[in-house]
Amino acid sequence: MTDNNPTYSTEEIEAIKERIMTALEQVIDPELGIDIVNLGLIYEVLFEESGFCQVNMTLTTMGCPLADIITDEIHRAMKSVPEVTDVQVKLVWYPAWTTERMSRYARIALGIR
Repeated sequence: MTDNNPTYSTEEIEAIKERIMTALEQVIDPELGIDIVNLGLIYEVLFEESGFCQVNMTLTTMGCPLADIITDEIHRAMKSVPEVTDVQVKLVWYPAWTTERMSRYARIALGIR
């Protein structure tokens, strides 16, 4: 893939999205000490062949003062995925986040049943 507009197969795009999710697991919520994927904050990852990636996510509370820090950490984490050349983080509030979205790992780590 030497041209500026690589063509990825469906399988390659899914593999890139998996690498994106793995990179996002490196982004830790500073208040809770758990990564944003296991907290269930990532709602959707969109990846385009141009290298553009949109991360649709929420926060545990609407007025979360850490939004900018988490967004900066997402941009930093995306640098580990070579196919991603541009990142946009979009905060969404629907559906509202609940502890139900958390992984089993996150629930155990935080003592939530």
